[in-house]
Amino acid sequence: MSEPLSSMSPPSVHHLAVVVRDLERAEAFYAGVLGLPVVRRWEDQAGMPRSVWLGLGSGAFLAVERAAASGPTRPDEAPGWHCVALGIAPSEREAWRCRLAAAGVHIERESAYSMYARDPEGNLVALSHYPHVEERAG
Repeated sequence: MSEPLSSMSPPSVHHLAVVVRDLERAEAFYAGVLGLPVVRRWEDQAGMPRSVWLGLGSGAFLAVERAAASGPTRPDEAPGWHCVALGIAPSEREAWRCRLAAAGVHIERESAYSMYARDPEGNLVALSHYPHVEERAG
């Protein structure tokens, strides 16, 4: 018999994984531009880089995995995971805008709470401070 749901804690995010064609370029974006710390690296049986794990805080991590095939990729309109949203402080939104611009990363769209850009593979990444409103100097 299974444990009653009322006595269990809801699951938390353990890790997210993204499969990429160019592991080095993806690491440069996630670790370099976004500043996620490298937690662990994995190699395949031939000793080639296979995966890099990047810390997301609270023990969660982003596993950036080297693709074994070149395609196909999922269009934004298709069913499936749409984006990964990373939390930022509202007061740091403009600093993040400048950091992305300096790295040549285009902000595709914005809402009152989030900025959306693409990683080098074309995956949608949001920098979000929902539900907190940006604090603007007056």
